[in-house]
Amino acid sequence: MPAESFLERLMKEYGDMLLRMCYLYLKDYYLAQDAVQETFLKAMKAYGSFEHKASEKTWLTRIAVNCCKNIMRNRWFGIIRVNPEHLPEETGANPMDDFLEKECISTAIMKLNPGDRQVLVLYYYQELSVREIARIIGRTENAVIQRLNRARGRLKKILTEVGYGEI
Repeated sequence: MPAESFLERLMKEYGDMLLRMCYLYLKDYYLAQDAVQETFLKAMKAYGSFEHKASEKTWLTRIAVNCCKNIMRNRWFGIIRVNPEHLPEETGANPMDDFLEKECISTAIMKLNPGDRQVLVLYYYQELSVREIARIIGRTENAVIQRLNRARGRLKKILTEVGYGEI
């Protein structure tokens, strides 16, 4: 299979899913686009060494999570994120408005720490199993279950504070 058609297939099958996940992870549409682009470049270079022990989706998600972590380690990411409330307002429509629904739950997930956000996004948005998440983040299945339970509790607390679910 030529490299172009291989890359096209990966982008068609997993592009939107990876972009949503990276956006929820990084809280920035343009950084998420960069992370997805880097993910596909790395996947294309490393596909020959892909051992098929996990699904392509799990393998690509692992690469994307690592790309997001690399972006978050960057010194500039930390400087920009120190006080995001004081960033200048963007003019025009946010391209993410059409792509990702702005809901109370998404906003609450964004308030969680990266570890909590990571397991919730992988479990609920990517619909990965606990076993697949454990492979992606390099933890045991029991550790993933514990992280999921703690993250759910923290998310519930945030949602309760903003009145989500009250009638």
